[in-house]
Amino acid sequence: MLNQSDFKFHSCIQGIDANLYKRIHSKSYKENCTMPLKNLRYITLSHYGFDHCVHTGELIVHAAIAQKIICIFQELFDAEYPIEKMILVDDYDADDIRSMSDNNSSAFNFRFIEGTTKLSNHSKGLAIDINPLYNPYVRTVNGVVSILPENGSAYANRSYPCPYYIHKNDICYQIFLKYGFTWGGDWTISKDYQHFEIEPSSQ
Repeated sequence: MLNQSDFKFHSCIQGIDANLYKRIHSKSYKENCTMPLKNLRYITLSHYGFDHCVHTGELIVHAAIAQKIICIFQELFDAEYPIEKMILVDDYDADDIRSMSDNNSSAFNFRFIEGTTKLSNHSKGLAIDINPLYNPYVRTVNGVVSILPENGSAYANRSYPCPYYIHKNDICYQIFLKYGFTWGGDWTISKDYQHFEIEPSSQ
């Protein structure tokens, strides 16, 4: 039987200890990672799943935004906003495509922006992707449209009826922007509907 505490928001912020480092080493925290471990925080927090039950998710983010992330997810929890799963990308060997394809919401991963040699804000722990299967990354390169993850192609059409879309001015959008984040769905050349990021000056 569920008790009242099962429906309350719980969260915890920790540094990267030895056991966690073993879990992320050579995966999200690659050999050439330029982000000091001391600048990262491991967060566990409550969220509602697609099954309408409360689950415990986990994220790694930059220390400067850890408390903001707690506040954001407290508000999402209070709104009973559904997030299917939220585990470290390391459980997918830090393969962003595999993680997205499984609709996993994640944050830190030392990697380049897809198709470029520029580090993603995920590399700094300053970006988070929410329900990425239903909110894919849509980009056009040399006139060719590509959609990531590929199994999210049906959801690139934002007029398609889906309760898991992130739309401009919906509750997810409003909460993240309230805390200084910007949304990839507002980009002009490409659209990254899953993606929220914050610039260092906004931390």
